[in-house]
Amino acid sequence: MPEPDIAALALAGLRARPKTLPPLLFYDDAGCALFYRITELPEYYLTRTELGLLPRVARETAALLAPPAALVEYGASDEAKAGYLLNQSRAGAGLFAAYVPIDIAAPALGAMAARVRSRWPGLTVSPIVADFLTPPRLPPGLDGMARLGFFPGSTIGNLDPPAARRFLAGARTALGPGARLLVGVDLAKNPAILLPAYDDAAGVTAAFNRNLLVRLNREAGADFDPAGFDHRALWNAAEGRIEMHLVSRRAQQVRVAGSLIAFAAGESIHTENSYKHTLPGFAALARAGGWATARVWTDPAQLFSLHLLSA
Repeated sequence: MPEPDIAALALAGLRARPKTLPPLLFYDDAGCALFYRITELPEYYLTRTELGLLPRVARETAALLAPPAALVEYGASDEAKAGYLLNQSRAGAGLFAAYVPIDIAAPALGAMAARVRSRWPGLTVSPIVADFLTPPRLPPGLDGMARLGFFPGSTIGNLDPPAARRFLAGARTALGPGARLLVGVDLAKNPAILLPAYDDAAGVTAAFNRNLLVRLNREAGADFDPAGFDHRALWNAAEGRIEMHLVSRRAQQVRVAGSLIAFAAGESIHTENSYKHTLPGFAALARAGGWATARVWTDPAQLFSLHLLSA
């Protein structure tokens, strides 16, 4: 997949009302490293809760699959979660014969694929550099294999409901008849728990958000002053989502790829949404995307869930 036109993406969003930037721009090398730090923060319950569920989920999901199986991971730049599935075996042999990680961040994807090949030497690893929002055609070598899609981390929460339905429908088409899809879904809860996960005391999420501007300075001919924008996370109860914004601290003008963009004091760039679902609400969303819910796992505090969907 060709590299996205960073300047064109940025200008399309910054000329809109209200101003936006697409979340895919978060994930340059620095953004990936910052996000990894976020997953280890005490306020960020999502990753540790999902990791606590995955040993059981992987075992019980694998019991439903016949070897040889193929694992297709959407938004894959780290093998930590997929590893729980790739370690599953039948009669002393690995259950999965093929692994197809799909992600937009080519360097992180390539490094991860190399690590997977080293750790599971009998596994066929076929990375695809692509935007998972438009699931690509899968390699022909998967013909005849049981297929399990994997979309962990509540990344589906970054999609508004129409986009989430389109993703689910596209994944169903790509994975084919009889496939299953395992999806991590963050659950609706008290904003007092949600908000610190997106505005941590150490300021790592703020640095992650501002790194968008650093990237535009480097790759889109921009001249943002990142310190001139405040990170803001807020709970939008009407939409059921956390929003992240970069808020201009003063009236200012910024040049992006030769174009001048004006900001009023207090004007924001909307950089990300993270929708929080109820269990029945996500089951309805899955049905709209062409899937039936086969199993659901949650932690005792009902913070997070994993949904096994069947085509």
